Amino acid sequence: RDKGWRLRAEVVGQVSDTKMCIFFIFILSTLEICQSLAPRNVYTNHWAVRIAGGQEEADKLAAKYGYNNYGQIGSLEDHYHFHHSRVVRRAAFSTRGAHSFIQMDPKVDWVQQQLVKQRVKRYIKSDTRSPDPNFVHFNDPKWSNMWYIHCTDKNNRCRSEMNILAAWQRGYTGKNVVVTILDDGIERNHPDLAQNYDQLASYDVNGNDHDPTPRYDSSNENKHGTRCAGEVAAVANNSHCIVGIAYNARIGGIRMLDGDVTDVVEAKSLGVRPDYIDIYSASWGPDDDGKTVDGPGPLAKQGRKGLGSIFVWASGNGGRQGDHCSCDGYTNSIYTISISSTTENGNKPWYLEVCSSTLATTYSSGEFYDRKIVTTDLRQRCTDGHTGTSVSAPMVAGVIALTLEANPLVSWRDIQHLLVKTSRPVHLKANDWKTNAAGHRVSHLYGFGLVDAEGMVVEAKKWRSVPTQHTCTRITITSTGCTEQAEQHVSYVEHVVVKVLVVHPRRGDLEVSLISPSGTRSQLLAKRLFDNSNEGFRNWEFMTVHCWGERAEGQWILEIIDSPSSLRNPEVLGKLKEWTLVLYGTSGHPYQSHGTQHSRSRMLEIPTPSRDPNVPEPPPEVLKTCVSHCPLGFYDNLEARRCRRCHKGCERCVGRTPTECRSCRRGLYFNPLNTTCSETCPAGYFADDSKSSGVIPSDVQSTHRASLICFSAILCLCVQDQIGWSVVSPVGLSNLFFFVAQNDHHLANNGGLVGVQASWK
Repeated sequence: RDKGWRLRAEVVGQVSDTKMCIFFIFILSTLEICQSLAPRNVYTNHWAVRIAGGQEEADKLAAKYGYNNYGQIGSLEDHYHFHHSRVVRRAAFSTRGAHSFIQMDPKVDWVQQQLVKQRVKRYIKSDTRSPDPNFVHFNDPKWSNMWYIHCTDKNNRCRSEMNILAAWQRGYTGKNVVVTILDDGIERNHPDLAQNYDQLASYDVNGNDHDPTPRYDSSNENKHGTRCAGEVAAVANNSHCIVGIAYNARIGGIRMLDGDVTDVVEAKSLGVRPDYIDIYSASWGPDDDGKTVDGPGPLAKQGRKGLGSIFVWASGNGGRQGDHCSCDGYTNSIYTISISSTTENGNKPWYLEVCSSTLATTYSSGEFYDRKIVTTDLRQRCTDGHTGTSVSAPMVAGVIALTLEANPLVSWRDIQHLLVKTSRPVHLKANDWKTNAAGHRVSHLYGFGLVDAEGMVVEAKKWRSVPTQHTCTRITITSTGCTEQAEQHVSYVEHVVVKVLVVHPRRGDLEVSLISPSGTRSQLLAKRLFDNSNEGFRNWEFMTVHCWGERAEGQWILEIIDSPSSLRNPEVLGKLKEWTLVLYGTSGHPYQSHGTQHSRSRMLEIPTPSRDPNVPEPPPEVLKTCVSHCPLGFYDNLEARRCRRCHKGCERCVGRTPTECRSCRRGLYFNPLNTTCSETCPAGYFADDSKSSGVIPSDVQSTHRASLICFSAILCLCVQDQIGWSVVSPVGLSNLFFFVAQNDHHLANNGGLVGVQASWK
């Protein structure tokens, strides 16, 4: 084998127990050291080059330095793909020679030799209100096995809350919508795909031609793309295999995973005909090994940003390795729709990764006794063993194709709003379901819930585009939503991005959370057992959708917990060097312009303002009236479509219990530790009457023993032991204060703040 290390040991003669023990300890230690080493870079003989002057100028420069110009990289203007046949195809180091002088040519703006990236397909290798299902029937032989679309058995295992059948019954089947699968190719002559195959939506990036047919081998390794394509657009009523979710949509394939994956390969793939392709579905990403932090390179980012194309991404299969999809730069992007999976019974699959960027969920496989997904397979066959989050991305791509047929004018942001509004928790089991301040139920496992195809097409039919997206960037995290700059003002949040620069001896020891001004907590990163990297996070962007619809103004709290493991040198501490908060959203309410047809009135059971307070309150049924928003003291019960009264003392809340407050009535103080309202503050805190509600840590001039360590009154970081912290006042930052550990060794052994002695820029 040419990958990794191979250890061989031969023991001759009699070995004592002590020697044997030492021998095995040596082997285990060696393996651990090998595993912790960073993977070596692999350099290719391909380059990305930026040259102004067009194709002719690029051809001249390529010939001058011995390159072949393979043409423009996707839709990136002035970016070209160069190849040098006399440079070794794969090398451990960047090669030098006459060709290297291209980087000094004044006509070349930028050049980058391409590195091989590790990308894995997100399927699992297997070990061995509902419409009448009789209303629609197909002659496809596997139709009866498509349990996730319709119910044909009589037991309670079968569910169909994705309402795909109901969307079909309304006449939506994906007509005139183009979907392409970014993968290892698709079998374009498959009987269930040939009729809907679209050559204009296809390309072979690996082979640099227009035929995305997969490479065949004895193991059928390149079956993944064909399986995903069948989920989306397998032909209906052709007596073969299955029925696709958007069975009248056009389907294409981009073959890009069957070879070295570089920045150029990804950028080309993501930029194939964005003016023609509506939806891109991707069920792959960096290794789901619990230790990789990787995402799109600069070319892929530039080619994707700002386009109206819709990118759907599988969230990842690294659950068993303790991976976290916030370390995947594709699922963690605001420009992609990250999709999770659940079993047929609504349980968490063993492979599922959790993160705050997940938007919605579909059915997929689970334990060995759970049913899997039926779809097309390589060599013109069918399979009932499609698994993993690979299933979920093409499912949602199919649902979005139905949605675009209902309203082809919706944008990529409209689609995300529609998913937030229509996805439902239903029977999905998770212990972290919460209701944010905008009334949306959300979970780190499932996003906003199970996708509802009928809800999507119904809403899309009457949808009006949301207002223009604004971006508010702040380093001082008392956010006003950029009210002073109209073109940047964000009142209502969509995505929230936290960009951090962290230096740390073992990245896997860190946990990161963000708390919105309304009190919604997003876990941006969980501890990762196998992440031994000492690279920290170099301007890495974490993203959350859990604050969707909330107000942007107020105090945003970043929490970082460092729990040192036994693999780490306790003498070496980490540092949070800088971080930035970026709010994406709208200046006005995203749905106000939709008119009465889009309103969601609630029954308000409160006395009218003119009622004499000395007169006993009439029965609720006498006082019912319809309102568009619940007033202070009440919360929005979406399922009952009613305004329910908060617990006494709560001014704003997300439920009726004492621990579901978000702000407090006059005279009471909000405790962020347990989200309750009380007349007094807990030990170690004082009442901050300059705020409308809230408390902050007390007596920062002396030893700090509260449960939050603060860089400012609004930037607080959790630690497990706070004894021995004192204040340091940085020059030029009078509105911030810092705590520096007086006993670093004590802190490292008991867990604590990563960002000691942090500098802010």
